[in-house]
Amino acid sequence: MTVLDETPREPTDARGRVAELLALREQARRGPSERATEAQHAKGKLTARERIELLLDPGTFKEVEQLRRHRATGFGLEAKKPYTDGVITGWGTVEGRTVFVYAHDFRIFGGALGEAHATKIHKIMDMAISAGAPLVSLNDGAGARIQEGVSALAGYGGIFQRNTRASGVIPQISVMLGPCAGGAAYSPALTDFVFMVRETSQMFITGPDVVRAVTGEEITQNGLGGADVHAETSGVAHFAYDDEETCIAEVRYLISMLPSNNRENPPTVESQDPADRRSDVLLDLVPADGNRPYDMRKVIEELVDDGDFLEIHERWATNILCALARLDGQVVGIVANQPQSLAGVLDIEASEKAARFVQMCDAFNIPIVTLLDVPGFLPGVDQEHGGIIRHGAKLLYAYCNATVPRISLILRKAYGGAYIVMDSQSIGADLTYAWPTNEIAVMGAEGAANVIFRKQIAEAEDPEAMRARMVKEYKAELMHPYYAAERGLVDDVIDPAETREVLIASLAMLRNKHADLPSRKHGNPPQ
Repeated sequence: MTVLDETPREPTDARGRVAELLALREQARRGPSERATEAQHAKGKLTARERIELLLDPGTFKEVEQLRRHRATGFGLEAKKPYTDGVITGWGTVEGRTVFVYAHDFRIFGGALGEAHATKIHKIMDMAISAGAPLVSLNDGAGARIQEGVSALAGYGGIFQRNTRASGVIPQISVMLGPCAGGAAYSPALTDFVFMVRETSQMFITGPDVVRAVTGEEITQNGLGGADVHAETSGVAHFAYDDEETCIAEVRYLISMLPSNNRENPPTVESQDPADRRSDVLLDLVPADGNRPYDMRKVIEELVDDGDFLEIHERWATNILCALARLDGQVVGIVANQPQSLAGVLDIEASEKAARFVQMCDAFNIPIVTLLDVPGFLPGVDQEHGGIIRHGAKLLYAYCNATVPRISLILRKAYGGAYIVMDSQSIGADLTYAWPTNEIAVMGAEGAANVIFRKQIAEAEDPEAMRARMVKEYKAELMHPYYAAERGLVDDVIDPAETREVLIASLAMLRNKHADLPSRKHGNPPQ
């Protein structure tokens, strides 16, 4: 009786080789096992490939080094050598434009980074920089692969070096979809934007166990480094969402507002919103009384195309707003004080938030519109001891260093150093406009009168009546709406209802602005 040899035979022709290749590719695409996929879904998380499908236009993903495997030995690694080595890398398109991506596959080694894993990421980062296209990282990894020791740590160093080299050259977006602990957290911190998903993503340098051992503090992973913590308290995350689908859809929206690289302008779209649309509602929306709050978001909605804008760091440093929007189809960055929060004052966190946003806009050729209603810097011992001087200087430096078109508009108050810092004409704003309700001054009239007329008030028979008279006199002399315009510090005082038309016409004029900075290796901004 003849026994058939059931050992698979090596293909001997091209067709057989192609069939073998297709089988290997299918194995790599499926991942380690159905059980691993089910475990990922049970946590409320998508797989790496499912995430890439949501991010990129259908059918456009081209994978790089799909069949890469590690060469490490020891600790059982030589017996476990899955294809992709736990990270999927490649490129595709978002709304027709090329975007590079890498995605940790938590099903393989928990997404932990080893030497081969890191080399794949290094390669796709280098390709993105060379091609001049955005890079999106879909992060869901357990940190360094401990079994590979220092080789894994060196892999992180290569990522950080490339993050820094790409900074200001291509947009870099980090999407946190799982844990990110230890040194791994520094790569997202070096990128332009960080997205997080509630409950499933966390970022911290030292986890709850280490915190408990060192300080005795009890805290959960989400309490230490969850999405809400980083979106509201630390400012590490720019965006936080409830689910991965919404998060990735918003990543696509952000990419649609950014240029591919620093040599291009942001994409322009056809606008159906008339450029000369009047906004008479603004006359009632912003109270003339400088002490009454209002929502600056409603002002922005009235000005931009179709009332649509993407707010950056929405829940951190809420006394200032930073947003990307369009005016007549052109992308602009908007920086605006928010009178509803701390009366719109500048403090440490607001200064840092706005400074980073201004730098991003300048790096990627996005014109900046600044809406001022600022009573000054926040006074207090905590602010002074926390370094409000150097933090406020970050915003000043960012504006002074920016060469993109810059337009500032004073709605109401613009007092003291905060007025100068918020892109005043004296630090290089191309055009400065004001509404008839503006009050530009060193400080509020009450405070100024108390300083200038202190002696007269103290010696008066009725100090309160004298103070009221002096306040009125100071306002009449130095705080009327046309004082700055008379001295050339404001280019024009405009009808609020015509603001949209004025901004669009001004930006069109400035579209080809060219400005040269002094030759230097780089500046030394305040830290």
